[in-house]
Amino acid sequence: MAEHHEHAMAFAREDRWDDAHRIAQEHDDPLSCRIHGYLHRVEGDLSNARYWYGRAGVTFPEDGMEEELGRLEGFAREG
Repeated sequence: MAEHHEHAMAFAREDRWDDAHRIAQEHDDPLSCRIHGYLHRVEGDLSNARYWYGRAGVTFPEDGMEEELGRLEGFAREG
């Protein structure tokens, strides 16, 4: 399952929001939900982002976008 996480994060890093979002919404595991939340956070849709972070079972991040992106990339690599 980690391969789709890695692809979504690579697209997110490249600012290919639609491609990353398409991958994230195809899956409902916690990391996919968290990636989905991050993507809505990037988009500025914070209420939707909070929903997806909640589905992932984590609180809405308080740190910056770059820190969250790095954290999610690490989780994706770990599989």
